[in-house]
Order: sequence, then structure tokens, then C-alpha cells
Amino acid sequence: MLVVLAFILLFHIASAILLFISTINSAWWVTGDVYTDIWQFCNSTNYCISYRDSYGGYIEAIQATMILATILCCVAFFVFILHLFRLKQGERFVFSAIIQLLSSLCVMIAASIYTDQYTTFHSGFNEQGTFGYSFILAWIAFPFTLISGIMYLVLRKRK
Repeated sequence: MLVVLAFILLFHIASAILLFISTINSAWWVTGDVYTDIWQFCNSTNYCISYRDSYGGYIEAIQATMILATILCCVAFFVFILHLFRLKQGERFVFSAIIQLLSSLCVMIAASIYTDQYTTFHSGFNEQGTFGYSFILAWIAFPFTLISGIMYLVLRKRK
């Protein structure tokens, strides 16, 4: 059982790291000399423009859901640690699982909105680029947080 708990703990930490990297780094959309993320538009000379009040409200929705996903993942981790020592068998990890599944939902919403809107968003700059590694990490964080939440539900009945 200790090995399973250690595996879940490492899996959860990996999910949180993926969420932090994908939320903070400037590589959601990459061209030869332009890097954009959910916060700003930067060129190769490190000149950056903020997205304030431009491109509709979807960028704010992406920002909010990615921040919420990261916060929920961290809260789920602390609740998991608290559950280990405070609750009896059968009651364990249900609240952690719910919080982690909500985090997964937030990541999916943010990445889906960005996937849907990237052509509109980047066509204003006449950019021909590709999705960056932060965008890919956001999509990888989605199944990680989903699997982590499901593992908490399965683990709640274990001794």
C-alpha cells in the first residue's frame, strides 16, 4: 500500500508541475521569432505586449481556468496529505478526488478554448506557426490530473 501511495503522490506532483509550467511559460504558440502564451505576445527581442482587452473574452477564460486548475491541483494535494492522517478507511480521498477531477475539467476547458480559438487569435498577426510545448504540456496535464483523480476514488476503499 505504501508503494501505491508513493506512486500516487509522485503522479500528483508531476501533474502540478505540468500545470505550473504550462500556465507560466511563454510557448503556447511558436513561430520563428514570436512566442505567445496566455498572458502576452513576445518577439525574439523580448519585446512583449500584454493581451489586455483584446481578442475577446476567451483569453481571460483560458487564463482563469488554467489558474484555477493549478490552484485546485495544489489544494487537492494538501487535502490528500491531510486525509492520509485524519480520516478513517472508506472516507479517505473522496474530497481529494473531487477537487482533482475539477482541476482536470478546468485544464480541459482551457486547452479546448485555446485549440478552438487559435486560428482567429493568430490570424490577426498573419502568423504561420505551431503549438508550443506549453500548450502540449497543458494537454498532457489533463489526463494526468484525470487519472490522478480516478486513482483517488479507487484508493479510497484500500487498506
